[in-house]
Amino acid sequence: MPIITLTTDFGYKDPYAGAVKGAIYSQFPDARIVDISHDVTPFSVDEAAFMIYTSYSQFPKGTVHVIGVDAEHTPESPHIAALLDDHYFVCADNGVLSFILQKFRPTKAVVINIHDRIYSNFTVLDAFVQVACHIKRGGTLEVIGEPITELKSLPGILPILSNDSTSIRGKVIFIDNYGNAITNISRDIFESYGKGRNFILQARDQKFNRIYNRYSEIVKYDENGKSNKPDGKGLALFNNSGYLELATYKSNPLTVGSASSLFGLEINAPVTIQFES
Repeated sequence: MPIITLTTDFGYKDPYAGAVKGAIYSQFPDARIVDISHDVTPFSVDEAAFMIYTSYSQFPKGTVHVIGVDAEHTPESPHIAALLDDHYFVCADNGVLSFILQKFRPTKAVVINIHDRIYSNFTVLDAFVQVACHIKRGGTLEVIGEPITELKSLPGILPILSNDSTSIRGKVIFIDNYGNAITNISRDIFESYGKGRNFILQARDQKFNRIYNRYSEIVKYDENGKSNKPDGKGLALFNNSGYLELATYKSNPLTVGSASSLFGLEINAPVTIQFES
């Protein structure tokens, strides 16, 4: 299936996202283009890394994912094409694949070497589009690049585990449209490290001793079926991506508030889980 996804920080005001789509259709008219997001905070590789991690696996195997975030071609951030978990990724080697690399090693990866045939300062439009269309036409990675075995990971992408097995120190890595604050602490790490012990989770001045699996678990009903209406109440849960999220029930930044606004949680805000000894 000829699906190409786009994840960029281009926004919707400027013509850049539309220009990339036009270039894809010009080179590969049968393409099916899906926007994952064009609202990534400018140059926020951490944010883009989480977005692509939470969405890529919902697409069919063989999908090509073009990631245009902090993607200028430089010696520090060469352009790459990689096959990971039977999906292709075309991006800068700037750590944007960090979350996926925690679970999968590249089946194939190359440093793209077609730039000498392109004169442009908009390489997402030119180099990335050419590579994505080449792949969807059945071309191999070796034709457009030199093989590599290691890809960059973002510093601080993993939480810090204490040597005495008493704490996990993480941070907020993403704020969603509802103002929910998503951390870099995964369920797998929490469960394997915590081993069922009681704990206190702290983010700024907020403390929690329970982590839910669904937002609605915080709702309590009386014998007449009436709820306690906990709109705006804070909670911690593991979201559908398996990462710890700090939220407010039926969050709305414009009305009842959100975890980000009410708890003062922004990107990189510290989140700590202290376990019983």
